[in-house]
Amino acid sequence: MNGVIYARYSSEKQKEESIEGQLRECKAFAKRNDIHIVDTYIDRALSAKTDNRPSFQKMIKDSAKKGFDVIIVWKLDRFARNRYDSAHYKSVLRKNGVKVVSATETISEGAEGILLESLLEGMAEYYSAELSEKVVRGLTENALKCQYNGGTLPIGYVIDKEKHFQIDPITAPAVLEAFNLYASGTTMQQLADKFNLAGIRTTRNGKLDTDNITSMLHNRKYIGEYRYRDIVVPGGIPAIVPEELFNRVQERMAANKKAPAKHKAEDEYLLTTKLYCGKCKCFMVGESGTGRSGQVHRYYKCVSAKHKKGCDKKSVKKEWIENIVIDQIQRIILDDELIERLADMALERQGINTTLPILHQQYAETERSINNFLNAIQQGIITESTKQRLEELEQLKSEISVQIAKEEIKQPTLSRDQILFWFYRLRKMDVKKLEHRRRLIDSFINSIYLFDDHMVITFNYKDGSKTIAFEEIENIINGSDLTDFAAPKNAVEPKVRLHFL
Repeated sequence: MNGVIYARYSSEKQKEESIEGQLRECKAFAKRNDIHIVDTYIDRALSAKTDNRPSFQKMIKDSAKKGFDVIIVWKLDRFARNRYDSAHYKSVLRKNGVKVVSATETISEGAEGILLESLLEGMAEYYSAELSEKVVRGLTENALKCQYNGGTLPIGYVIDKEKHFQIDPITAPAVLEAFNLYASGTTMQQLADKFNLAGIRTTRNGKLDTDNITSMLHNRKYIGEYRYRDIVVPGGIPAIVPEELFNRVQERMAANKKAPAKHKAEDEYLLTTKLYCGKCKCFMVGESGTGRSGQVHRYYKCVSAKHKKGCDKKSVKKEWIENIVIDQIQRIILDDELIERLADMALERQGINTTLPILHQQYAETERSINNFLNAIQQGIITESTKQRLEELEQLKSEISVQIAKEEIKQPTLSRDQILFWFYRLRKMDVKKLEHRRRLIDSFINSIYLFDDHMVITFNYKDGSKTIAFEEIENIINGSDLTDFAAPKNAVEPKVRLHFL
């Protein structure tokens, strides 16, 4: 497993040695857990209350390169103290296959904040329908006129003063030639090389690669089709490629496309960085082996035991322990009384947005000014400057509306009903789907300690604890939709101890 270290201190008054101390503990944690450190990112005298940190931003950007699997921080507050930023960047990292772990906090402080982060991330779906109308209202008007709405401009087109697409006489012939060549058997790599030799570049002045060529050959704008969200206007753009040629290219691309290997749930170890060995407190990581019959067996194994560093913890079947964890999460979701309490906790943990009231005030003042001008026009008071000022106010109103929507998305203020809506939606998740299992585990599970005869599951909220025998859990799982898996043969009167932060 590859990892990077992120270290930060927030004040010039803090000692430079604090960085060295953070690095020392993070490196010791990495060594204990067999994590190979490939890079270190440090921000000096910068607060985590803002995401405007150079090394932090570079780390987030670098995560897309798939060069590391985990980010190690001394404490979680080194990563972010603003839970909205934390939710956003952890979501970005999760999409890039990267997790954030603390070297000193097995159980993080303010666990309800983690639950709230997951809630905020999940509520993006809830907000999209309501807020997209505000954000895209002006863009929709443009779309109805087939005007350019921003984004990457396809090679072969330019935008005129009225924001309409026009054919670029310099690059459009090369686009048409690319379609003809591909239909005749030329490969995408050959097309990319040909474009680069001709000096044709992307809109960011970069060289073209096969991904750029693939996007080009799929782009229906070249047959004159304007598309924005649900608005599709055939002939809304000047066509560069005949539709018959475009269709032939699509057929060849479909024939040449190799079906990607299906990413199965068993290939991803969902408890990585959350599952600890109860004996030595090291991570338990995924490993697999093939039996004589050719069947692949997957386990979680303590890294200390794996490298023979003194721990004798036995491996545990991946499917078995993941199904137990999912089953316990489902019990939480189906508990109406508990969900009500969790909603109250999340409601209390929300921050106060100081920007939104100002924006709403500006919006109201602008709307009043517009109404005053309209009243003046109705009374016959109209000049060229009146018309110009009214247009400026309408534009300002539209801009403020977009700012409000963006601010609400960035730092939403959720009502109790919205929070409950999110929890109840979790009940409808299909626990056989990888993405749904991942979301449930990331939202609710803080840490798991696995011993030979019991396990301790710590959830992201405060409530108490209870003890359940593995045999009882096994019966529950066997009677549910989850796949049946037997407990480890060496387990002696195993029990699960559930702890709630």
